[in-house]
Amino acid sequence: MSGGTFDYKQYQINDIIDQIDGIKLRIDLPTNEEINSNGSLKSYFNEPDKIKEELDKALNLLRLSSIYVQRIDWLIAGDDGEDSFHQRLKEELEVYEVSLHK
Repeated sequence: MSGGTFDYKQYQINDIIDQIDGIKLRIDLPTNEEINSNGSLKSYFNEPDKIKEELDKALNLLRLSSIYVQRIDWLIAGDDGEDSFHQRLKEELEVYEVSLHK
């Protein structure tokens, strides 16, 4: 089995990413709205677009963290040497960058 340096806790980062993605999707759902005293709908957040922007920033950092922790894990565990560490890190970061522009 590969890795294990961090007791596979890097997968918890991916769980957090999934949870934040879910939160972001629910921001605009009717269940996150309440009735104002005048009877109109009020969003759960005063500025949901700004909240989503910050969640996107967090998701970006977490996804980058996940890539780095995985690659470092394999390097320290001896599954990758220095050359393959740098090559795989570069490749995964490039794939991530491409996914941002889709």
